[in-house]
Amino acid sequence: MSQLFLSPEHVLQGGYFHPTLRRLQEPDTSIEPHNLMYPIFLLENDDAVQPVASMPNVYRYGINQLMVALKELVAKGLRSILIFGIIEKLEKDPKGTNADSADNPVVKALPRIRAAFPDLLIAVDVCLCPYTSHGHCGVLSPSGAIDHAASVKRIAEVSLTYAKAGAQVVAPSDMMDNRIKAIKDALVANKLQNQVSVLSYSCKFASSMYGPFRDTMKSSPMAGDRKCYQLPPGSAGLAARAAARDVAEGADFLMVKPGLPYLDIVRQTKDRYPAHPLFIYQVSGEYAMICKSGDGAELYSVLMETLTCMRRAGADCIITYFAPLILDIIAEKK
Repeated sequence: MSQLFLSPEHVLQGGYFHPTLRRLQEPDTSIEPHNLMYPIFLLENDDAVQPVASMPNVYRYGINQLMVALKELVAKGLRSILIFGIIEKLEKDPKGTNADSADNPVVKALPRIRAAFPDLLIAVDVCLCPYTSHGHCGVLSPSGAIDHAASVKRIAEVSLTYAKAGAQVVAPSDMMDNRIKAIKDALVANKLQNQVSVLSYSCKFASSMYGPFRDTMKSSPMAGDRKCYQLPPGSAGLAARAAARDVAEGADFLMVKPGLPYLDIVRQTKDRYPAHPLFIYQVSGEYAMICKSGDGAELYSVLMETLTCMRRAGADCIITYFAPLILDIIAEKK
């Protein structure tokens, strides 16, 4: 009985320990602050603020500047963030050693963010690509193929480091088979299974819409592509199998990425797993396109229609770079 209790798929409390997570268990079609998660790019230079050329009104922050930005956003109602670490001075190597080193900007920033914003839900993206010299999401074998066992081991190690540093949600985006179980096992072994959730990038497609993000993160592969571990765009069946794999391994939440072109996958996934809160990542390419749809009222109209359609399709939370603007729109309506 004790083994059954500890197995990842039977740990429920990791999915509703935080007030924002509890709200996601009560879905409807409205768009409220708890339905938004804001992606944040975190730099090594503590005092830096760098605009992202391909994404208007998006910035890369050092922790000191991020704290200033978050104070304003949390006051407006921001409930959750998703952090991406970026390194430029720290060494990148084949195993992504600095993904979880003491000098990693995310590891250093988490305690400060937790202390300053105790009610903010903090998720951290877990992947090796920003930290590897080859730019792939896993560890490579001598032949250049993904070394699956070594990749899963590293992803679990990095996830545990972020969890110990203060992340309340770890979000593996690497798409390696069986990494959810490895992460859950590590959390259980360290008695963190009821304090840290796992948000799986369960249905992540090999999309052409990630370009601005990869430029921002400096994380494009040095050779080859990611089509052998991200899903082919037409593969509804593979998406269903990937979601089933992650549910079986104990994922607390599922994700479809990108968002708008894959609303059929959102509906498919939500229909199959209605008990699992479902996230959509409105990716950088989607953001850039909507930014070009017009100014003022026209942009707002396109954006809110898109978000409403995502909610209608089954999304409980939308990861979006528009979060600051949406918070303003929500405040104006109220």
